[in-house]
Amino acid sequence: MPASTRWARLLAVGEGLLVSAIWASSFVIIKIGLVHLGPLTLAGVRYFAAFLFLLPLLALSGTFRRNPAPGRWGRLFLMGLLAYPVSNGALFWGLQYVPATTGAFLHSLLPLPSLVVALVWLREIPIPRQLLGLTVALAGSALFFWQGLGAGDPLALAVVGLSVVAFGVFVVLSRALAREGHVPTLPLTALPLGFGGGLLLAVALPLEGAAPPALEGWVAVSWLAVINTAVAYLLYNHSLRTLTALELNVLLSLSPLGTALLASLLLGERVTLPQVVGLVVAISGVLLVQRRSSPSP
Repeated sequence: MPASTRWARLLAVGEGLLVSAIWASSFVIIKIGLVHLGPLTLAGVRYFAAFLFLLPLLALSGTFRRNPAPGRWGRLFLMGLLAYPVSNGALFWGLQYVPATTGAFLHSLLPLPSLVVALVWLREIPIPRQLLGLTVALAGSALFFWQGLGAGDPLALAVVGLSVVAFGVFVVLSRALAREGHVPTLPLTALPLGFGGGLLLAVALPLEGAAPPALEGWVAVSWLAVINTAVAYLLYNHSLRTLTALELNVLLSLSPLGTALLASLLLGERVTLPQVVGLVVAISGVLLVQRRSSPSP
């Protein structure tokens, strides 16, 4: 592998790990925001505010002066619809009726739908070592979450499952546009946020109202919008120019484990030996997936 390609992969893996770490904090900050805003309103404000934060950069980049092919605008709209109203809307609704640990475990399965869709759509075929690494990573996640898993309401489980599948398709759409290179990282990040965040907000406000949050709520929403959304998705989409959908999603499968560890640290709960073993196994699987003998397509 040429040195330039190797460094590009290292940068992309570092970006994926940073996104995973940032998103591990999301649920903790969301808990603060939910004290002040309804769940759908919080999500809508978060994503649309992230779009507004990126809008000046988008205008300066000349995106609105260009005329991309209609198919790409359609895909950007579909990405926003899948990632925000569908995936996050389903997740917020489903988590009302299933244990948080079960929801986190289901989202650690994100590489599976992404793998299937990427195989069919992008013809990105993983090498055997990557399939082994995926299996090991999922086994580690299962071991980590095993003690806290609960069945929950079957309909809610199906809805959370829909959330995972919708985000998996979003990832493959992002990877397709990033791999083509015709849509720069900034509009690839900002436009779906504007489409999806605006739709989610339009649905949420009539349902939940729009009472202004206190200062603590504004701080939580601002942090979620700027750091956990605008910055994280810029890094995320940039890494997809080098990593396949599977490679990035296996990195992101560590995020729910990080959320659980962070919650344990903040709440003073003890991390059990099976959780430590599960974390080590999951990280080993992630390393297997990232190790390649040839450049990414």
